[in-house]
Amino acid sequence: MYSPRVGDHLDSLDTPSMIVDLDLMEANIKKLFDTLLPTGLNIRPHLKTTKSVALARKLTAAGAKGCCVAKVSEAEVVAAAGFDDILITTEIIGPQKVKRLVELFRAHPSIRIVVDSVVGATAIDKALAQAGIAEPISVLIDLDVGLHRTGVANAETALALASHIGSLRHLRLIGVQGYEGHLQHLHSREERKSQCLESMRTLTATAELLRNEGFDIQVVTTGGTGTAEFCASVTGVTELQPGSFIFMDTDYRNAVGTFYSNSLTLLSTVISKQGDRQVTIDTGLKSLTTDSGLAECKDPRYQHQNLGDEHGALSWEEGTPALDVGDRVEMIPSHIDPTINLHDFYYAHRKGVIEEIWPVDSRGKVQ
Repeated sequence: MYSPRVGDHLDSLDTPSMIVDLDLMEANIKKLFDTLLPTGLNIRPHLKTTKSVALARKLTAAGAKGCCVAKVSEAEVVAAAGFDDILITTEIIGPQKVKRLVELFRAHPSIRIVVDSVVGATAIDKALAQAGIAEPISVLIDLDVGLHRTGVANAETALALASHIGSLRHLRLIGVQGYEGHLQHLHSREERKSQCLESMRTLTATAELLRNEGFDIQVVTTGGTGTAEFCASVTGVTELQPGSFIFMDTDYRNAVGTFYSNSLTLLSTVISKQGDRQVTIDTGLKSLTTDSGLAECKDPRYQHQNLGDEHGALSWEEGTPALDVGDRVEMIPSHIDPTINLHDFYYAHRKGVIEEIWPVDSRGKVQ
């Protein structure tokens, strides 16, 4: 029975397999924490990227304070593994999801959530009351700082929502969240910085307005891999939520450069030869996502095309060493988060020898 083990060489893996170069990954973690910890801000990594309890533990050991997840189902997995300081960064709407939140909060009262509507806040308050839970849940108001995805539209709307939350017995307002996701992949560093600082002015001004109105705003959380360093320079920000830095992808690399390395690749096999300068590999849409463009071969001499669910193509210029059936290549994902969600395991290696195998614990946890 196929069962890769620690100590095996990468040659023993079937393909496609998601592999992690530990030397590169550990360097990425060290670079981020060496850069951001001296600012005194809390680093709350976003686990929607890794979906891995093992990696959450490594980030905590490096200096992280708590973690973020996107969905209640992810929080269930992480909490069951012993993590309590969890922020769910997406609004929790609908009776089924609210019921799951209530049960999660009953067992893990340190859970934090975000809201951006009276409807959402009221439903959670009512469900907690009906469940007989007296302890209020910690809530952050989600503010739209330019992404136009979720969040209240402006400071005045935030103040109205804060007033409503203040009238609810089972919600305790502790902060604000603003995610500038629209800026993460701007290629111009100066443009990314200037627009990020503008978003941060909106976020911190809203937090200050709420404080001036008597609300106890302790947390101002924000930031991603492409903007965290800029967010950290803004007075009033208290914590940062980077996620992709640990592995990176071609989209982030093209935007922010090579300060962090592409530590995760997809090990793939050439399964067919199509002419003198094109081969087919066993890595298609079920292994690599294309929402941020095509993945790239780690060896840039080979150009990638998608050929469907199970297949991709690599081609090359004349004079480049030919690939043949049975050869192995490594592919760099274009968007790391949804790619990871397609796989069951990470095979973490050092110089080709597998040192650790991590399950993708919250794979498919999108509810």
